Formats: sequence, C-alpha cells, structure tokens
Amino acid sequence: MPDIRTDKAPAPVVQSFNEWDPLEEVIVGTVLGATYPECGPVLAAAGEPDWLWHYQGVLVEEESVQAAHEQLEELVSVLQGEGVTVRRPDPFPHNVGYSTPFWQCRSGWNTANPRDLFLVVGDEIIECASPMRHRHFEPLAYRRLFTDYFRAGARLTSAPKPALRDALYDHNCRGADTGKRIHPEGQPRRYPITELEPVWEAADFVRCGRDLFVIRSVATNALGIEWVRRHLGSGFRVHEIKTRCATPLHIDTTFVPLAPGKALVNPDWINVAELPECLRKWDVLQAPRPTYEPESPMASPQFSSQWLSMNVLSLDHERVVVDAQQHKLIRKLEEWGFTPVPIHFDHFGPFGGSFHCATLDVRRRGKLESYF
Repeated sequence: MPDIRTDKAPAPVVQSFNEWDPLEEVIVGTVLGATYPECGPVLAAAGEPDWLWHYQGVLVEEESVQAAHEQLEELVSVLQGEGVTVRRPDPFPHNVGYSTPFWQCRSGWNTANPRDLFLVVGDEIIECASPMRHRHFEPLAYRRLFTDYFRAGARLTSAPKPALRDALYDHNCRGADTGKRIHPEGQPRRYPITELEPVWEAADFVRCGRDLFVIRSVATNALGIEWVRRHLGSGFRVHEIKTRCATPLHIDTTFVPLAPGKALVNPDWINVAELPECLRKWDVLQAPRPTYEPESPMASPQFSSQWLSMNVLSLDHERVVVDAQQHKLIRKLEEWGFTPVPIHFDHFGPFGGSFHCATLDVRRRGKLESYF
C-alpha cells in the first residue's frame, strides 16, 4: 500500500465523498473465471432468459471472457496513464457450489463489478447485504485488499449478512408480469424481495458529498435503504429517486451525478418533475438514446440494459470515461462542457455493467462538502 504523505500528515488511503473529485485510486474488477449465475428470484423478476436455467454454474465461453477482458485491460491502461493507482480483486472459484443452513446455490457469477457490493463514504468501505444468493460469497475476493486498507487506516463495515430465507422472496414475481420496461402509471409496483430483513446493493446509491441518492429496486428494499440512512447518521442525507423502470436495478443507469450542479438522467425512467426538491436547482441533463452497433453484444443485451450507455466514470469535474460507441452521448457531454474519454467497452456489458459498475473509487482528491 502506498505511503502518500503531505507536509503535515499522512494522506488517507481511502477517502471518497462523491462521484467527480479527481480520481487517485480505484479498484477495477475482473471477468476471468466468470460463470453463468443461478437464476434465482431476483434475476427471474428482471426477466432473465429461459436458457439460463440450462447453463447455471457453467463457465462463460472463453471467447466472450477474452473480449471483455481486453476491453477491461484497456480501461486499466487509460487509468494508469492518468496517474491513477489501480487495484484488482483476488481470483475466486465462481464455478463452485455452496450452501448455508437455509439454502444452496450451484455457483457464483463473476467479480467484474465491485461497485455493486461496496459503498465508499469518506474513509469507510461498507459491504452491502445483497439479496442475490449467487453473490453471497463474492466479497471474499476483496478481503485481502480491504484488510490492507484497514491496516493503513481505513474503516471497514459490513451490513448484517442476510439469511436469504425463501420468505424474503416473491417467487411469483417474474419478468413476464412486468411486460414493458416502463412501469404502468398508477399501478402498484411489485418487487421480487419482501421486507423480511434489510437487503441492498451498493450500486443503487450514488454520492454527492453529504447527500446520497438511491433507488428502491429488485435488489434493494425499504429496510435496506433505512439501514444505510441510520448507519451514516445525521451528518448525511439519503434521498430516494423515483424510477419508472419496471424492473429497476442499480441507479447508475438512471441517475448519474457528473459534477457539482450537473446530473445525467435516463429520460425513459426519470420524470424530472418528481426528482427530490434539493435537485431542482441543478442542471438535469437528459441522456440521448443508446447507440450500439448492430454486431455489438449490447445490441440485444441479455444480462443488462442498453442504458449502460450512461454508466460512465468521472476522472474529475470535466473528464468522463464513456463507451466509444455512444456518439450521441459524447457530443452531448461536449456541449455540456465535459471532456469525454472514449473507450470501447461493449463486450463488458454482458457481465453486468459498464465503467461505473466495473470500478470502485477508493480515493478521490477532495473533502466532504454539501452541494445543496
């Protein structure tokens, strides 16, 4: 672990309060060893393909893994070229089944998206309480790395490990029930997880200093949101963003803060008039529709949404890493005063994310502020 010092005191090895301060250190995931996940209630509710039932626990084809790996390594190269320290998780046997006293699972999935499972607030790394059984032991791939951060002064916290009993799930909540991707207005929303215990995934939260924004999703229930709110305490405010997505999962395809006073939103899933009051003075930038090439694996995604187009990573207040195929978004970012950094990243999409998901910023150069 680097010993980064100032004239007065050691700099914190973990410190990140928002999505845009200058990036200094980041964890980047890996697709190596990825398997097809078990299609549990959460994935079933998201409308995952029927063929998945026949491939649970099978290693993903080497051709797909290698294509995504090469694009991921290009991201690492660009980050390192900008002087950013890059850390990686340890190898993990995702093709091994496991069980608890209450259930068993055929396999894990991958270690591609550290943002999904960990929330960094200041000098604290918080492990989430995911409701996905196939991700139950995925955090162990980061244990050695986080122990090093702890030795260097960071705080480590884990939300109560959920039991994930069958009663947590609505097993009849299927993707077919939702029909269109936009939830019908005025109809009650149905989630595949109940309020039996607090469950949440970290990628349903984004940070703007003392204010965090969250969506309730197929992986985050109301109790999970309340756990985060109470844990952070009175020094922070947690605001819920309403989404019209029929099967919402992770906020970074819906609402993405880019800089103080500027946020990117999904025009299909966000009604600007329903945003929290504190955002009314911000510039709300509507993302253009995704533009993937016909031969791209994201032309018809299986495990994600084409709106991963807006799943960008800010290097600082101006520079934004964006998928090179998103020509419309690149032009819009330039019009809005940003400097896009285009990288081809569409082969990573089938592994569940894009730039924001694939990274976990553990140190940004800045301090805790209120932007509202």
